[in-house]
Amino acid sequence: MTDTSDPVAEAKEIVETYLHLSMVPDPEAAARHVAPGFRMIFTGGRRFTSPADSAAFNARRYKWVKKRFLRTDAASDPETGEVRVYNTGYLYGEWPDGTRFETNRYIDIFTLRDGLITETQVWNDSAEILLDRHALSEAPL
Repeated sequence: MTDTSDPVAEAKEIVETYLHLSMVPDPEAAARHVAPGFRMIFTGGRRFTSPADSAAFNARRYKWVKKRFLRTDAASDPETGEVRVYNTGYLYGEWPDGTRFETNRYIDIFTLRDGLITETQVWNDSAEILLDRHALSEAPL
């Protein structure tokens, strides 16, 4: 861990460790970084309460998927003591039919309190890409 006197740097490291564990996937190890009452909200409003829930969802949506980090930014809220961490990049992997992808944009927004993740919001282009692949998008990607 980094110097605990810097909660922003510590929160960024916790999030990146959590994301690496989630990509293995090792939801048990990832769960060590979440607080009781953890909430995860996926694109489309899907709600999960554990890393195992999102791993199971991803196992149905993708043959396999990983994240290529571009940036991890964070800011603290001195009034609440929370730290918000923003991790952006690209998803890459394969759809269930074996088609590869690598430019699926994402942003994950984490809220941490006392060194644990209390909430994650997950946003990515997967739904738009799937709509386009099935000729259901309103405009070309």
